Amino acid sequence: MDSHQHFWKLERGDYDWLTKDMGILFQDYLPEDLKPSLEKYSVSGTVLVQAAPTYEETNYLLSLYGKYDWIYGVVGWLDLSSPAFGEQLDVYMQQQGFVGLRPMLQDIEKDDWILQEQVIDNLRHLISKDVPLDLLITERHITYIEALLKRLPDLRVVIDHIAKPEISKDGFEKWKEDMTKLAKFPAVYCKLSGFMTLADSWEADDFKPYIHYVVQAFGSSRVMFGSDWPVSLLGGSYQKAIQIVIDNLPSKLSDTEREQIFLTNAKSFYLLKERCEKI
Repeated sequence: MDSHQHFWKLERGDYDWLTKDMGILFQDYLPEDLKPSLEKYSVSGTVLVQAAPTYEETNYLLSLYGKYDWIYGVVGWLDLSSPAFGEQLDVYMQQQGFVGLRPMLQDIEKDDWILQEQVIDNLRHLISKDVPLDLLITERHITYIEALLKRLPDLRVVIDHIAKPEISKDGFEKWKEDMTKLAKFPAVYCKLSGFMTLADSWEADDFKPYIHYVVQAFGSSRVMFGSDWPVSLLGGSYQKAIQIVIDNLPSKLSDTEREQIFLTNAKSFYLLKERCEKI
């Protein structure tokens, strides 16, 4: 299973980050574009993650869930700073396919935005309803995420793209220290995703220490694979996104542990049921 991929349709007009200078990404990416790769590389299905901080984006992704049975769930967006968040969450929880939320913290000017009292109050709704949170962060956010988790240790979160370390700047030791802080919270997971866009130039082996440490720190039961397609196309093919993780996992992992990373952890984290019972 692919725990992290996107679709977008430019004419919808709410992808502010997506501009013409982004080359191959500045075009529509829809389910029919991804399906051949899923079939070719035996990927049973995906978790579809929001790429725009709008309600319209969440509604659009849920409409795709209704059309494609290999989309196992949608991680959408709601305004976590809104006083109306609780009511809005209740509405979305009634919709099939809604499995989580993602605030785009990397694009918010205030690094400590998530520590606002209104946001924390709203995150308590997620805890009470057992809804997980994807965190799109960089290393500058770690201090604030750690502070958040000290206040809300039962909040189930997953770190997207291993928190985007600066691989090309030899930042491994600082990143390792930061990830150790997050891994100590039992409700925190980490996605092995987004590698091909973490550096302008790289060899597949460059990612090995990062992948090994994520598995060591979080354990095989709190790690999941994600392609980050189509953003990953900036660095290589869908096959390459998969192969980087496969080739760089610790060799000592058992078949069961590998299955956790490529299937069962995503199923349990996102509470995927209806479409995943037979896989």
